[in-house]
Amino acid sequence: MKKSLLHIAMFIFALFLASCQSSGESNDSTNSENDQFIERAPFSAAYVQNSQGEISRASNSLSEAEETDGRIESSRVNAITRSVEKGSGAVISIMATEPIREQDPARDEFFRFFFGDQFPRENTSMGSGFIISEDGLVVTNQHVVGTEPSEIMISMGDGSTFEAELVGYDELTDIALIRIQSDQTFPYLSFTDSDSVIVGEWSIALGNPFGLFDDGRPSVTVGVVSAKNRDFRANPNNPRVFIDMIQTDAAINRGNSGGPLLNSNGEVIGMNTFIYTGGTSAGFVGLSFAIPSNRIEKIISQLLTSGVVMLDYDPGMEFTSMTEQLIYRYRLPYVQGLLVTSVNRNGPAFECGILPGDVIVRIGDERVMSEMHAWALLRDYDVGDEMQVELLREGDLYQTEMMLRQKVKDNSSNASNN
Repeated sequence: MKKSLLHIAMFIFALFLASCQSSGESNDSTNSENDQFIERAPFSAAYVQNSQGEISRASNSLSEAEETDGRIESSRVNAITRSVEKGSGAVISIMATEPIREQDPARDEFFRFFFGDQFPRENTSMGSGFIISEDGLVVTNQHVVGTEPSEIMISMGDGSTFEAELVGYDELTDIALIRIQSDQTFPYLSFTDSDSVIVGEWSIALGNPFGLFDDGRPSVTVGVVSAKNRDFRANPNNPRVFIDMIQTDAAINRGNSGGPLLNSNGEVIGMNTFIYTGGTSAGFVGLSFAIPSNRIEKIISQLLTSGVVMLDYDPGMEFTSMTEQLIYRYRLPYVQGLLVTSVNRNGPAFECGILPGDVIVRIGDERVMSEMHAWALLRDYDVGDEMQVELLREGDLYQTEMMLRQKVKDNSSNASNN
């Protein structure tokens, strides 16, 4: 009996153990099924709860990226881009056609009978310019348009083209003024005081180099003002004299001539004119030069008035460049300068003691190189100015001061050489 009870107790205990094991397996199976369900489920509260920090971090990263992009975008707009945007619409491309005549000894008698010994040809030049008034006044270099152009065509940045006419030019300073033949209004640029230009400030050159762009849209090069008041002495083979030029390292190439040189405010500080290669090459080497705005304004004001540039005063003397022939003939000192050939007794030269036969070697602070150089120097003076003159007379050096006044008629004969 006792053995039976023991067997029954052991059997019940075995059933209890089996039941506990089955329950554990069922829980494990349930957990596994639940995990599989969560993986299959498209959304779960547990997933949201565990990933909220990651979503927040992702959102913050996106916001920071957008903010960074905004800062980069805003930093792209600066003083240079604003200056270019302000000035580009007033910059034009110029094509000028000028007839030239030359001797052709090879022409036969038939052509010579009808056309003579000379026959017409055309010379086409390209360059740049910029509009200075809403009615279409344009400033450019004289060497761009020539002296007697038969046709001047200009192209705007929007692709439109117009004919233009020559108002006036000054070959000595290489400045020309043309007018667009149209009744519409145009965007234009303003001059600023070139004497206030700071060496080292931004300089922005606009133009159409090599005539590459038919649509007339200007190209942009940027540098700094490298120097001011650069003078280039007279070349006997070139009538032009360049004084007080602005030097820049902004690239200027053929076709840029006549285009504006702007400051960071979009104002004209000069007109791009030529580069200096130093004999090293025919291309840009970092030395570009622009005619200062103050000089441009002074010349174009006279071109608008009379079409030509004239002094508003008369120095009261005539002079010529020193040459070897004059030096040997009159036994003059071997120096560069001006030989005074005649003096008006009623003029400023006579009043300050200048006589025929004197050799002027300096005007103001500038050493005089030739007659053309002298006329360029004289254009920097106005009525009422006092001009310092240094001269040689019989081997001695003298200094005098000439008071410039309005022109007067010469009612007496010129001073003689005695």
